[in-house]
Order: sequence, then C-alpha cells, then structure tokens
Amino acid sequence: MTLISRTLSAALLAAGIATFASSPGSAGTPAGVPQTKFGYEVIDGLKIAYREAGDPSDPAVLLLHGFPTSSHMFRNLIPALAEDYYVIAPDYQGFGASDMPDAAEYDYTFDNLARTVQDLLERKNIDEYAVYLMDYGAPVGYRIFADDPQKVTGFIIQNGNAYEEGLLDFWDPLRAYWSDRSEENAALLRAFLGLDGTKWQFTHGTRNPDAISPDNYWHVQYLLDRPGNQEVQLELFYDYGSNLKEYPDWQALFREHQPPALLVWGKNDHIFPAEGAHPYQRDLENLEFHLLDTGHFALEEDGQLIATEIRDFLAREVAK
Repeated sequence: MTLISRTLSAALLAAGIATFASSPGSAGTPAGVPQTKFGYEVIDGLKIAYREAGDPSDPAVLLLHGFPTSSHMFRNLIPALAEDYYVIAPDYQGFGASDMPDAAEYDYTFDNLARTVQDLLERKNIDEYAVYLMDYGAPVGYRIFADDPQKVTGFIIQNGNAYEEGLLDFWDPLRAYWSDRSEENAALLRAFLGLDGTKWQFTHGTRNPDAISPDNYWHVQYLLDRPGNQEVQLELFYDYGSNLKEYPDWQALFREHQPPALLVWGKNDHIFPAEGAHPYQRDLENLEFHLLDTGHFALEEDGQLIATEIRDFLAREVAK
C-alpha cells in the first residue's frame, strides 16, 4: 500500500469515527432486520458514543466491550437480539467513537468507566437490564452489579474474569507493572499495543484464523495508534490491578443474589483461559456453562451460536 493510499484510508476512517455520534442510523439495513442507530450522550463533559437497536419498551440488554475494541465487536450481535430486546452498547472513554481526553488530565480507572456507563443507563431511563460482559466489560459490569444488584436481570459472561484462577502467565508483565510503574515495565506493555499484538488477540486460538476479518484489527489499531492512546491504555493496564481486590466481594454478591447466567467462553483464549471460567460454577447456581473451541473474541468465530444461546437464555430467564 502506498503512502497516499494509507493516508487516505486513515483519513476516511477518522472521518467515520468523527461522524459516528451524529449518524442517524445504519444505512442499507436489510428488510426485517432491526436497524442499529448511533448516538452519544455528553457525560462529565465527554461525548460517550453508543450503538442501540430495538424497542425501548422491551427488556434491555447492555453489551460491554473488552480491550482493545469497542461497541464494534457487537455489530452483528445487536441486530440478532434487537427484534425482541432493546440493546445498547457503549464505547468507554478512550475507546471507539467516544472522546479520549489526555491521560495526564483524566483519571482512567475502571471505577470511572463503570460510573460513566451507569450515567448513560440513567440518561436512557434503563432501570433493569441483562449484561453481556467480556474482558474489560467484566470489571465494568460487576462494579455496576455491586452498586445495585437488583437492576441486573442476568449475565452473559464471555471471557471476562472474576477469579484469580484465570490470571495465568500472560499476566506476569502486568503484575510487574502493578508492582513497579517503571518505564522498563511499561515498555513491555507498549510492545503489546502494536499491530502484531492486536492481530494476535483476534486470531490466536481460533479454529480458522484466515476466516477472521482483518477489518477487526485494522480499525482497532488505528484507534490504538492515535497520539496519546498508549498512555490511556497504560493507565487502564495499571488500574486493572484494582479489580483483584474486588473479586471476593463480587463472588459474595453472586452467592447472595444468584443472578441467572449464561457462560459462553472461548476456551483457547490465552488472556482469559478456561481456568477463569470454571470457578463461576462454585458461586452461581443458575449457570448455563459452555466452553467454545475458539479464542478471545469468540463472537468473531462463533457469533451465530452465541446469539442463539443468548436468545434462548433471555427468553427463559429474562423475558419470562
């Protein structure tokens, strides 16, 4: 690809991101398929972008994305659920089409990510909701659950941790960073933010890596390469350590409130391996448990299967 074509591609993508929040909807939606709409709310002075579809009077489903993606990871799941449910998927600050304040001027913590999602739910008058949580979505979603467990009608858990058993050798560089925020330790994490690391997250552990659309890691890498975004990610890498002390409280809330849960977990994920999935069975009595033969971003390879499982779960546990 020439320099001119690379520059043009970046400019077009940037323009698409800039207009995300003002877009009235998805052009070219096939007849009979619920249309995904794109909007934003200004929360604490920041534009927080989201995708939504379905009738707001239907039961709500909140989709919480992981690192390093955005609501884009749910682009196919949203219309698959929206015929019977109101579906909303926000972009966290610093991700997707949401604003990205400078890390030196904004406190990038999971507490703040969770509070922003809660504020969005309040703005949208969503009082009860099932939660799909993946990767970063787990500490965001479980913080929201801890704040008001009665609002959560159920969990869809996809490669999102609440148990230290699931933090294996992949996490050693992060543990080092939690202990010592030196530039030497930061440099090891910065290396993971390049295209090779991003592509690896989407393809590692999949049955057929050649079937994973490169659009995933190309657009994610553009966002990671924005000036200042590495510092945003380093702040969240560091704050991820704060989640571990919350694990016992979240587990106690699982045992106390027993929310119905569907677990659909890519068992070949090296970041959140299956060792993090099994402990949920200790604490959740109404848990449907599926380990899938795929990797970290399980929706990319098993999206249709996961959508079917979610629809069955929601019809049984949420819409009854």
